[in-house]
Amino acid sequence: MIDLDLAGRLRFRHRLPTKQALPPGRHDLGLFAERDAVLVVPDGLDPRRPCPLVVLFHGGGGSAERILPMLEGHARTERFLLLVPQSLFPTWDIVIAGHGPDRERIAAALDAVADRFLLDPRHIGFAGHSDGGSYTLSLGLANGDVASHLIVSSAGFLSVHLQVGAPRIFLSHGTRDTQIPIGRSARIHVPKLREAGYPVTYVEYDGPHAYQPPTVAQAVAFFLADRPLAT
Repeated sequence: MIDLDLAGRLRFRHRLPTKQALPPGRHDLGLFAERDAVLVVPDGLDPRRPCPLVVLFHGGGGSAERILPMLEGHARTERFLLLVPQSLFPTWDIVIAGHGPDRERIAAALDAVADRFLLDPRHIGFAGHSDGGSYTLSLGLANGDVASHLIVSSAGFLSVHLQVGAPRIFLSHGTRDTQIPIGRSARIHVPKLREAGYPVTYVEYDGPHAYQPPTVAQAVAFFLADRPLAT
C-alpha cells in the first residue's frame, strides 16, 4: 500500500475561517523560525468571499524574496492571494531525496491562510520556475483535489507516485534554455501529460532559462479565465 506522506499528499482541507483576515501587504506568517512562508494580500480583497490563491515555489537556491517578482504585481492587480513558502534546505525536498519536511511546511502554510481567508477551491493554483516548476508538477499532480491549476515554468522533471484529481496545466519553456534543455524536459512531459488525460496549455518562447513576463501574464489569465466577475 502506498504511504500517502511519501507520495506527497498534503494534509489540507478547506474550512471556514476562524481568525481575523490579515490586512493588505506582505506578511511573514510566523510559522517557522527560519525561511518562513510569506503571504501577499492585495488591496480590495474581500475575505468573506471566496478568494483565489496561488502558491508560488522558488527555484533551486532561491527564496521567497527572489521569486516574488514573478507574480506579486499580478496578485495585487488581479486581487488574488499569493502564498510563497520556502524550502527548508537550498532546494525542495523532492529534488534532494523525496517528499518530507517541505510538504509538511506547505500544508501548515495553507492551513494558516485558510484560517484567515475563505479560499475558492476552484482557483487554487500551484506555480513555480525551474526546481519550483518541477515541484509544482510533482506536488500538484498528487494533490489535484487541492490545486485546481498548475503554472509550470522551465521544469526539469516530474516525480509522481499517486495521481489525484485533474488540475489544469499551463506549461512554458524557453527554446534557448541550456540549463534544462527543452528537448529533454517540456517536449517530453507535455505529450505524456496529455496522454494521461490532463488538459495542458503549452507555450514555447524564444528565451533562456528564465521566466518571461508576457508568458507569466498568459498564465495568470489562464488561471483566472473562469473567475466570476466581481459585483
